[in-house]
Amino acid sequence: MERVDPMPPSDDVGACADAYAAAPLLNCLLREVAEPLPHPGDRPVYRLPGGRLLRVRGARRPAEPEVLAAGEWRRVGHTELVKLVAEELRAHTGLQGNDLPAEMTDSRDAVAALLTARARATAPEDPYLRSEQSLITGHPYHPAPKARGGGPVAGWLPYAPEAHARFPLVLLGVREDQVVEEGDTGALDALGTAPPGYRLLPAHPWQLDLVAHALAPAFADGRLVRLGATTFDVWPTAAIRTLYEPGRDVFLKFSLDVRITNDIRRLWRHDLLRLRRTDTAAAAAFAAQDGPAVWLSDRGYRTAAFAFEELAVLVRDGFGGHLLRGATPLLAAGLVEGFEGSPLATAADPAAWWAAYLRQVVPPALTAFVDHGVVVEAHLQNTVVAVDADGVPVQALYRDAEGVKLLPEVSRAAGWERLVYTLVVNHLTEIAAALAEHHPGLDPWPAARAELARHELPEITALLAAPTLPGKTNLLLRWTGADGADARYLPLPNPLRDA
Repeated sequence: MERVDPMPPSDDVGACADAYAAAPLLNCLLREVAEPLPHPGDRPVYRLPGGRLLRVRGARRPAEPEVLAAGEWRRVGHTELVKLVAEELRAHTGLQGNDLPAEMTDSRDAVAALLTARARATAPEDPYLRSEQSLITGHPYHPAPKARGGGPVAGWLPYAPEAHARFPLVLLGVREDQVVEEGDTGALDALGTAPPGYRLLPAHPWQLDLVAHALAPAFADGRLVRLGATTFDVWPTAAIRTLYEPGRDVFLKFSLDVRITNDIRRLWRHDLLRLRRTDTAAAAAFAAQDGPAVWLSDRGYRTAAFAFEELAVLVRDGFGGHLLRGATPLLAAGLVEGFEGSPLATAADPAAWWAAYLRQVVPPALTAFVDHGVVVEAHLQNTVVAVDADGVPVQALYRDAEGVKLLPEVSRAAGWERLVYTLVVNHLTEIAAALAEHHPGLDPWPAARAELARHELPEITALLAAPTLPGKTNLLLRWTGADGADARYLPLPNPLRDA
């Protein structure tokens, strides 16, 4: 299979940004509302809801969109593509789409800013940090994966992982009678020193700028004081609001009052209040397994009573005590996107590499579901895969208790659908496609089918025989203004069935 790169062979940042932004938008349009048609050439052709014909180059990352007009194929630039998508969705849904067209444009402009900044930045030497900071495309099936709330570039670029940012945290002191915390938050007290009568509370500088007006009264009356900044830098990961401090080996997750993909990225009160239950269940489910997979625990949070969500910070385990000796952690989403030194691209035996990957990633997620009723959100950004000195996967590390669902709080059927989407559709499908692009001739699906078939449960039997898999409709979800957590699925062809 010939690898198709959607990026133009050009130093033109604008053209590159257009290509990066068009690929996930086209993926959404073609998956959710377009009808594939038979075509004689090498470019797939689709009928859109309004009757127009659209063709693209490539499959996994579609590029160079063209519409048929007056008997000729005419190239569509990004600005026109946004207009075309909006027109088709208005015809398809009868709804206006609110701010989504502006978000699509914002996402493209953010990519241009990131490419410009990245060209003069130095990538981290640590391959783990490189993998976390590699996501220029981002979510491959979201219409605006890089939108940053429409704010000025200067407001967010200093904190962008894709620009290889690193920065100190702002340190605040919260009056002791205003502190709210649960779980193990001791790592926060080691970040600096709070004055008598106060507790230390680190803040993400971008979030502090976003909520400055709301916090002014607390600073004025002494409930909140500024204590300067950390003497060390933290590294933003792919999740943007989750930061890693290698020296202390700790992750800190903050609220950000910005819409990123489907949600405003606050640490919501209802999620924090259920955190101990979900994290404890996930940690127990992984600890009970006979294997190297581990759960990176969200072990506690601290915030201020008067700004519970705005100033919340979550403490997550680092790698110490979890990572196999000599192994190197890599973000699964980074393996799909590509980064210097990625073992996916350089595997000497891609079939063996893929079999090893499946052995590490699939069993722990399935066992947590079957034996413990824990539905981990096993998508690409929540999965870290550790590799040995030869680049072969030897361990999976899962994270993010906020996305965990527990049975019977959700039904078994709903939990299974969510697991299939995150693990198979979002995760394995993307890794398999990237591997096949880098290693032409490899068919990854027989091995995936064999790994899943090793697990004896009724849902697996049904999954392997099903004609379709559930695909999340991010374009329609955002266009209709649905809650970001309200996943809606459409049927996609199941590559496992015929493997």
